[in-house]
Order: sequence, then structure tokens, then C-alpha cells
Amino acid sequence: MASMTLASAGKPPTLITPMAQQFKILVADPIAEKGIELLKAEPSFSVEVKLGLKAEADFAEAARDAHAIIVRSGVKVTSKVIEAAKNLKAVGRAGVGVDNIDVPAASKRGVVVMNTPGGNTVSTAEQAFTLMMSLARKTPQAHASIVAGKWDRKNFQGTEVNGKTLAVLGMGRIGAEFAKRAKAFGMRVVAYDPYLSKNRAESLGVELFETLDDALVEADFITMHMPMTPDTKHMLNAARIAKLKKGVRIVNCARGGLIDDNALAQALVEGRVAGAALDVFEVEPPPADYPLLQAPNTVFTPHLGASTDEAQENVGIEIAEVIAAHLLHGTVVNAVNMPNVDPKTLAEQGHFLKFGELLGRLLSQFAPARTGQVSISYSGKIGSGDTSLLSRAILKGFLERPCGPEQVNYINAIGTAENLGVRLNESRVPEASEFTDLIEVQACNGAESASIAGTFFAGEPRIVKVNGRHIETRPEGTLLLIENIDRPGMIAAYSTALGKNNVNIADMSLSRNKEGGTALTLLTLDSTPDAGVIAELEAIPGISRVHCVVV
Repeated sequence: MASMTLASAGKPPTLITPMAQQFKILVADPIAEKGIELLKAEPSFSVEVKLGLKAEADFAEAARDAHAIIVRSGVKVTSKVIEAAKNLKAVGRAGVGVDNIDVPAASKRGVVVMNTPGGNTVSTAEQAFTLMMSLARKTPQAHASIVAGKWDRKNFQGTEVNGKTLAVLGMGRIGAEFAKRAKAFGMRVVAYDPYLSKNRAESLGVELFETLDDALVEADFITMHMPMTPDTKHMLNAARIAKLKKGVRIVNCARGGLIDDNALAQALVEGRVAGAALDVFEVEPPPADYPLLQAPNTVFTPHLGASTDEAQENVGIEIAEVIAAHLLHGTVVNAVNMPNVDPKTLAEQGHFLKFGELLGRLLSQFAPARTGQVSISYSGKIGSGDTSLLSRAILKGFLERPCGPEQVNYINAIGTAENLGVRLNESRVPEASEFTDLIEVQACNGAESASIAGTFFAGEPRIVKVNGRHIETRPEGTLLLIENIDRPGMIAAYSTALGKNNVNIADMSLSRNKEGGTALTLLTLDSTPDAGVIAELEAIPGISRVHCVVV
């Protein structure tokens, strides 16, 4: 048996065979001059800076013979542009978000899309902190008053942050930088991040709360640093805002849509929220009738988190370096889509890579909170070779929900796990066990664990174990995992509840540890039940756990 820990996982493999040739690089958005100079210094590169390509046809024509395209957020790399660029190998985004790049179209063409997720960490943290301080001391309003010829000190009495409780929602790179600054200002810092381990929280010097609501009710100030996902959309909604301390102040420099802006505007008008400082909005730019623009006690900036000389220089240099390394040596850094791999790896593991991502993604949906360790076990033929790339695929899938799919990829998955305090263990057994090939993934936080295992039958992927129980289903659609006491009438009870709510069961797989013990059911559904249906199922006597997992 071979084993590997996070610390010994090694460097990522070179995924694409380098080629000795001349490369054209099209820079379609402004980036730091040092980045341009870095590219121009390479004799193999021909660098063309062509800005203002707003028309798709113009961009497509300019990209026709390009091997790489570098953008920020000003232009759109559409499927038409990608299709026109017959030599295209890479698209580089000097920044984080890739909403302006058709990633599926790039993947279909075998074009790697890379970004620079770490280049604006400090600038965004500083922007958020600046907004918090401006909000606390009413600085923009006081400035406007003086410019208007007034000297009205009493209307601009602020509040100190010293001794106040700050809730940091999301303790990734930016959240951690914000927390560090807040502690230096004498703030008590509490945090909510369902994927941050307790050990990592302790090392950052923050109090980790088990639930979002528990963290929120403590807060005098709230700052948001979560990715925008279906799980986090409107995480601050009307119901949660109503439970906050009266006089709380809210800062968002992460993503528009984390807050229900209409609900926030109403709370500001009613005085339940003392102030809000936003760098991002649900709609950008916000229209003239946007409710928040009419709300009192607000501070707004036009998405300036990464808008510093240093950040732009950092991302400009970084994207130039990763594009150069890819074209010259085949290395892939910060890829947001499936990287190209060598033919041998594809032949041996190609069909397992996407399946591995899927297993990780499924497990993340019912894994225990604050997972501190992910263990991957391989048996059979799949366990006889190098599984480092496959492990990265599994880890990538597992981390997409807490980090956002743009932030984690095959290359940075291990480093991202380290930042979250998640340890990776890998074991390989070349001998076949009960299946010819088996991949089993377990997530645990010390007290709790969850696991999923899969294999291939006749070339088709199958889930064959959940939480150690033998169970079989195709990984497709919506899966409903139900754990209950093994007694007569349980199947009828949850089937009736689903039927009453017009949720149809497409397939069912059952398992139990012993007669009268505990049973596990895995249902494939034709539609995804809402939270009310899940709550109804959980309320059925004898049911201990319900998980809805979307493939």
C-alpha cells in the first residue's frame, strides 16, 4: 500500500507537451506595462496590443492567428472569437472572474483558460476595510457637506470599530487579510465559513461559528467574502436581516447577489441597518431607479476591489508569466477548466477524471461541516499507477462549492485545501477488492464523516457505496439520500411525502446494516425538492438524516 499526505503530494505534472515555435499573443485589454515587457522580451513571442475590440466581429478577426489571448473584463471572449482563433491554446484573464470568457466553448476546443486569483487579495481586503471605516465615520457624507459649503459636525457623529464585533463571512485569502486588519484595530472577529477547519480558525485568531445565523447575531459589523454560488445567493435576505442587531453595518466587496439588495434597502430606510458600504451590486452598473441608491447611510464604489496600481501590476505580471510558461513549457497554472493531459494519462485515466470530479462534488454536498481531512482510496488497476492527477480532480470537485468554481482547479486544488486547513490522504491498493476498480472518497472533521465510492460497469459510471453502505445508482439528476430506522412503513412515509409534493421517484436503491437497525435509501428524482419538502421529510419519525445532492 502506498500513501501520500498533502505535504508530500509534490508539484503538478506538466500537462501539455511543449512545442518549439513562434507564438502570437493578443492583448485585448489594458494590463500592466511590466507584463507586456515580460512577454516582449521572449524571442518566441509576437505581442500585439489591440484595445477597444468591443464588436465581436472585430475581436474575432484580430484573434484569427493568435496562440494566446489576454483580457481583463472589458471585452468578451465569445464562442465566435474562440472558433475564429484556429491556433488558440490559452486565454488568460488578468483577474479572477471569467464571466466574460465562454469557458465551455474554450474547453470544447481544448483551450485552457487561466486566471490570477491571488493578485488582488490585498487590494480587495484594503478596499473593504476602507469602506467599513468610511461607513463607521460617515466620511463621504461629511466630505459632501463641506463641499456644499456647510460645517455641520453634529450630523456626522460616527462610531468606533474598537471593541466592536466583526463577522467575517468567508475566510479565504481576502477574508483572512480583512480579519488581520480588524484585529489590529481592536475588533473582536467572529467568522462563518462552513469549509474552514477549527485548527485554521485558531491559527487566524478568529472565533469560528457553526452556523451563519449564530455568527450574524453577534455582529456589529459584517463583511462578506464568499463566492457567488447557488448556496450563497441572497445569503443575507429579508429574514436574516430582520434577526440582526439593530444598528448593524454591512460591507460587501465580494460579489453582487450575496445580499438581497431590495431587502437591504428596506432595512436601511427603516433604520434596522445603520449603514451599508458596497463595492458590488446585483445589477452592475445599477440603474437610476435601483432601490439602494435612494437608501440612507450608504457608501458606494464602482467595483474597485482590484483597482490599485499594485494589484493591476501583480495580475498583469502574473498572467504574462502563466501564459508564457504555458506556451513555452506546457505548464498550466490557475486553470479554470479541464487542462489538456498527455495521451498516456488520457488513455489510462481519462474517463476517471471527470468521474473523480463528480464524486468530490457529490460528497461536498453531504460532507460534515468544517471538513479537516479528505481521504481517497484506490483499489484495483486504478490503484497501480500514478493517481496524483486523479486526486487533484477529486479535490477540485470537493472544493468547488466552498471556493467557487472559478477559484479552484487541477493545479491549485492542493494549495487551496491547505489554505482551508484540509489535509489530503491518498492510499492505493493494486489488488482488486470487490470491484475491478474502485475509488472511495471520505471527508471527516474528527467527530463526523461521510463517504462515497464509485466504479465503472461496462464503461458506465456507478455509485456503489454511500457512507460505507453498499448501494448502486447512476450519478445523474437529483439524488436524495435518506437515513432512517429500519422498520415497516418508512418507505411508504417518505414516498407519500414526495408524491404529495409532486416529486417523482425515478429510481431507488436500498441498504441496511441489519434487520431493525439503520437503513439507507438513495433515490433518483425527476426534480429537485425545495427546502420545505426536505424539512417535511426530516420531520417524519424514524428519519435521522436527509441530503439532497444535485449531480
